[in-house]
Amino acid sequence: MQEFMPGVSLDHLHAALNGLLPSDIRVREISPAVPEFHARFSVRSKIYHYKIYNDTVMDPFQRYYAYHSAYKLNPEAMKEATKYFIGRHDFSAFANASRNDRAPNPVKNIFSFDVIEKIEVEGSGFMYRQVRNMAALLIQIGKEAIPPGIVPMILASRDRKELAKYSLSAPPHGLCLIAVNYIEKHMQLPLGCPPKSLGRSHTISKCKLPCY
Repeated sequence: MQEFMPGVSLDHLHAALNGLLPSDIRVREISPAVPEFHARFSVRSKIYHYKIYNDTVMDPFQRYYAYHSAYKLNPEAMKEATKYFIGRHDFSAFANASRNDRAPNPVKNIFSFDVIEKIEVEGSGFMYRQVRNMAALLIQIGKEAIPPGIVPMILASRDRKELAKYSLSAPPHGLCLIAVNYIEKHMQLPLGCPPKSLGRSHTISKCKLPCY
């Protein structure tokens, strides 16, 4: 295990990183990690949101962050359909189609799936475009174009062409990765490590601007 020099602070590294990054990206916290930690393989689950703006006229302030459905959606039908995704399934039918990807392991475990003003799904992992493909199918179900019971049939097919009969992939701008949950023991701080950095804070004790 790496030993840390006493008195070492991560604040300088934190400030340097934010000084190099573009203004729309910021590092909010830096923390030491144990050797077992891996940004990918230590992941326990991920939570994604897919936001849908369901109204006749799109809110211009949300045009970059939500999918616009002018057609009135039935949230109860969408909620019913999400129940079929819960559990461990082979999601080959929801893989990316444009590059004909063959994911090494299309079997994923979905822990929760809900529709509350947005689509929220938590799972052990997701293939490229899997969440967008599931969202697209739910939108079609919300439009009542197809019944909720179509989901297990598509899952059982393990064929991306079967999903394409009912829906295309939803656009990316409604999708957002909300949280990544890691294995707890991999998140423990190493012994003798410096404290995590939350960024420097400066206070102004006296206003130097003239007051009129």
